[in-house]
Amino acid sequence: MKVIFISSEGVRQAVEVQPGGTLMEAALLNMVPGVEGMCGGVCSCATCHCYVQAPWGSTIDAPRAGELEMLDAVTHRRADSRLGCQVTLTEQLDGIEVLLPPSQG
Repeated sequence: MKVIFISSEGVRQAVEVQPGGTLMEAALLNMVPGVEGMCGGVCSCATCHCYVQAPWGSTIDAPRAGELEMLDAVTHRRADSRLGCQVTLTEQLDGIEVLLPPSQG
């Protein structure tokens, strides 16, 4: 399946991944600039912050309490902010476009 990461400058990077992983894993395995994933995906650092816009945002599970707490601390938070480590990739998300913030943390 394909995931398209879009930098804050508009640079698009399409990557091929297997379903079942997370957006963070897809970015790290494909060396997508702008995604750090420092905690390894345990929702404790928010360095995989991204924006999941419509229509994709409505096809993923809503964020849980722990993710919302971490998002409270990020810079550049928006209504469509998510932590990539908490978004599991499914076949329904094939072709998803994910925007990255200007900086992490």
